Amino acid sequence: MASQTAAPAEYRIEDLAHASGATVRTIRAYQDRGLLPRPERRGRSNVYGDTHLARLHQIADLLDRGYTLASIKELLEAWDAGRGLGGVLGLVAEVNGPWTDEEAARISRAELDETFGGNPDDGAVADAVELGILERIPDNDSEFLVPSPQELAVAAELYAAGVPLDAISGHLRELRGQVEHIAARFLDFTTEHVFARYLGHRPPTDSEVAEAADLVRRLRPLAQQTVDAELARAMRLLATRHLQRHLGTPATAPTTPGPGPVTLPDSTVRAVQELVGPENVAAFIAAATEREVQARTLDALAAPTQIKP
Repeated sequence: MASQTAAPAEYRIEDLAHASGATVRTIRAYQDRGLLPRPERRGRSNVYGDTHLARLHQIADLLDRGYTLASIKELLEAWDAGRGLGGVLGLVAEVNGPWTDEEAARISRAELDETFGGNPDDGAVADAVELGILERIPDNDSEFLVPSPQELAVAAELYAAGVPLDAISGHLRELRGQVEHIAARFLDFTTEHVFARYLGHRPPTDSEVAEAADLVRRLRPLAQQTVDAELARAMRLLATRHLQRHLGTPATAPTTPGPGPVTLPDSTVRAVQELVGPENVAAFIAAATEREVQARTLDALAAPTQIKP
């Protein structure tokens, strides 16, 4: 008896929606975004096949993993271009993976209130949620997820030292902007000098994708190590100057009026920020001032002595 090959499955859009679990509206939206191939046109009907169903299952799986539709489109285009989706997913997973060994923890609302003085403060909690220090847990109003226990511990120590909660939140917002600037510069730097060869118009091969993923894995800790070292250097330098400014005046020093604050033009401050970054403005201005004073002193000492007639 001759074997028979089963005919490929065919679906109307309503049938495809039922089989995939997606809505008709979602399927059409995926087509408009280029995530789903166009159906075959037969007369007045659109006919979908198993490839459409498989693609919808792929999209659903990637969404469950946390990918955005934009990144899913890039992954699927890589698949369609002949690259292994597994290799591309490996690279994306390496980039999207944790950039710290710290593990998230949970804290109850009662523990949170006790940590910060024992007085419930809904406004401060809302601020912490907005900043991502705390994350709400669905269907659980008594606990929070803490993505970075270290960051919460720092906030607790600052509060115990007398820093108001709103000042801690404001400082974190300012610090976050500066750190994101540093991260962007590090990414630009490594992209230009390390990853540029993988980002051309030619699709990278599977081996190149694997090599890029390995490089990400190796370079991952360098950003934090560099920032840690530079922060330690800057704190040592600036903390010494800060201490000398506030505590270094001898008790026997003559009581002469001290120098007052100097207001710099906004344009000058912005120019310095663009040159050295917001975190280095004070150090740069201090160094530039010291160099100018030293230059003028040397000029005065080296000037020829005027001979009077």
